[in-house]
Amino acid sequence: MGRRKKIVQECEELMDEPEQIRNIAIAAHVDHGKTTLTDNLLAGAGMIADADEATQLVMDTEEDEQERGITIDAANVSMTHEYEGDNHLINLIDTPGHVDFGGDVTRAMRAVDGALVVVDAVEGAMPQTETVVRQALREGVKPALFINKVDRLISELQEGPEEMQQRLQDVIADVNELIRGMTEEMDDIDEDWTVSVEEGTVGFGSALYKWGVSLPSMQRTGMSFADIIELEQDHKRQELHERTPLSDVVLDMVAEHFPNPLKAQPFRIPRIWRGDDDSDIAEDMRTVNREGDIVFMATDIGMDPHAGEIATGRVFSGTLEKGQELYVSGTAGKNRVQSVGIYMGGEREELDRGVPAGNVAAVTGLKDAIAGSTVSDKEMTPFESIEHISEPVITKSVEAKSMDDLPKLIKTLQQVAKEDPTIRVEINEDTGEHLISGQGELHLEVITQRIQKNQGIPVQTGEPIVVYREQPQEASREVEGVSPNRHNKFYITVEPMADDIVETIQRGEASMSMPELERREALQEAGMDKDTSQNVEHIHGTNVLIDDTKGIQHLNETMELVIEGLEEALDDGPLAAEPVQGALLRLHDARLHEDTIHRGPAQVIPAVRDAVHRALIDGEVRLLEPIQDVRIDVPSEHMGDASGEIQGRRGRVDDMYQEGDLMVIEGIAPVEEMIGFSSDIRSATEGRASWNTENAGFRVLVDNLQREKIMEIRERKGMKLELPQSIDYI
Repeated sequence: MGRRKKIVQECEELMDEPEQIRNIAIAAHVDHGKTTLTDNLLAGAGMIADADEATQLVMDTEEDEQERGITIDAANVSMTHEYEGDNHLINLIDTPGHVDFGGDVTRAMRAVDGALVVVDAVEGAMPQTETVVRQALREGVKPALFINKVDRLISELQEGPEEMQQRLQDVIADVNELIRGMTEEMDDIDEDWTVSVEEGTVGFGSALYKWGVSLPSMQRTGMSFADIIELEQDHKRQELHERTPLSDVVLDMVAEHFPNPLKAQPFRIPRIWRGDDDSDIAEDMRTVNREGDIVFMATDIGMDPHAGEIATGRVFSGTLEKGQELYVSGTAGKNRVQSVGIYMGGEREELDRGVPAGNVAAVTGLKDAIAGSTVSDKEMTPFESIEHISEPVITKSVEAKSMDDLPKLIKTLQQVAKEDPTIRVEINEDTGEHLISGQGELHLEVITQRIQKNQGIPVQTGEPIVVYREQPQEASREVEGVSPNRHNKFYITVEPMADDIVETIQRGEASMSMPELERREALQEAGMDKDTSQNVEHIHGTNVLIDDTKGIQHLNETMELVIEGLEEALDDGPLAAEPVQGALLRLHDARLHEDTIHRGPAQVIPAVRDAVHRALIDGEVRLLEPIQDVRIDVPSEHMGDASGEIQGRRGRVDDMYQEGDLMVIEGIAPVEEMIGFSSDIRSATEGRASWNTENAGFRVLVDNLQREKIMEIRERKGMKLELPQSIDYI
């Protein structure tokens, strides 16, 4: 029997033992060594040949991942590991580190119970480290820490035992500060989730040279830091690997410290599912009942040229089997499961048996599922939608070079939107223009490249366009909106909403799908006053409609149309038809015609849309531009050139400090000005700078650029170039 077949067989046997299962993700800042570490673990589990020092990047299965040397898609693998006499099944997801692919990390966290956070010993905790820790904790996933590239401290920075231990302690303290800051707000975590060397939840080592240690492993092998330094300095890395193999240290840590599904699910279900706590289905999920109703959450959709679409995700209850007819949340009818299996790196192994609760499964046949769908055999309350922290900030138009390819391109773009919910696709059937919006230049570049390569569709892409927002800056007066037939009137005011409330809505902590009481409490906690929170009628994006009316006849049956008019007005703001954000709208009064026929959609929608736009203008609505946090690591002689690159892009430098032999420059700059930054910074610093950016939300565009930018966008969208007279403040 081949080694692979044997592992698949072992995995199948362990699937029925939830105590022995660990579902984990490996997450880190870009280039901190996640994928190399994952290869080590696969080699340790006997799944790939243990090549001497080759980094095989087995989990980077796509050609462009290999070329760019970064992980773009989250990749799944199941393996086994024996710890203290018991064999364990470890379902692992290797996630991307680049900020543009953060959506994959968020979705992966829904499927797992533990996150191994990898941090580079030299660079320490970086912006994306903070993001992945936050993504894990928000999903109720327990962290552990692996500090990678320790060999660089010894060979490059020539640090002795004391300096080295101090540096490692600093990294641990930084990560713990992040964990503490985030878990303080989480009432349901009663144990301490910070990581510690003594507890065995911190490992150190070098993924490249395949050695690793933790306190338990040092006690077991008798290795000390002095021994490690000596062997590393003498380049006896193979001996180091043989005496303390990295895979054993990390997989022992996983088996010992990460919760199994039986422990994790009772805690995680209330965080990610808002259904009835007392229902049978809630009990099945809490107890990981393999005989119960089927509940599966799809966290990733991929394409297989032979099998079609594959939905990967977590089975929370019941047993998934071939031939089952299942509901997919938000769609009509049922889907039939064609096959179930598990992932072994880039390849999927189909199984002849079902996959029971507590496991990660790969399923074909769920044609209606998208990343984030709840799949079940009975209709049920779906899981909370997966909240992606950042939203699309950059857009490109994509057109097929040949009209014959148009139907295929449309189908491909719909597939792209299904696989990656952080991509937004707008298809304009009239002009044949398609707009895709994503997290950054690289995100869109990868998507368009894959359309050309994988689907063989030659496409032309336009220049990147930055996505703006509109937001009122002050409270407006009460504005009247009148319907075309003059029989219906609406009285509306608008005011800017506090940032804390906007963030609460963005994080999904207050939404219309929640029980009213819970939503009210969340909004009050964020700073909304009690009366306002009791009258929330609708939330659209990060805008809230408050119904302050009293006993108006026919308003109930007209409210749906009011909301439709409001949404239309907010999707296309009055300045440049960009989406409105952070607006609190109040409906104070309404006069409605007695007769239904005179208060239909053609009357109510335009009246509300008009009132909302006029209220926004009275509240001095302004254009907001997306901004990014920028961090540049550069030798000190190029510091001036690097900081000049930020300042020359309407950015500002907030901090400069020395770290090792490099200077670190931290600042902030508009996304629009950062287009083309990579080639400019390379030439300004002779290619010696490394940098990264993190989306940091939106800020008001400076006054002297408002009119120019609004006109530019209006012209691009084919709108009238003169602004309404009432916008005289810009």
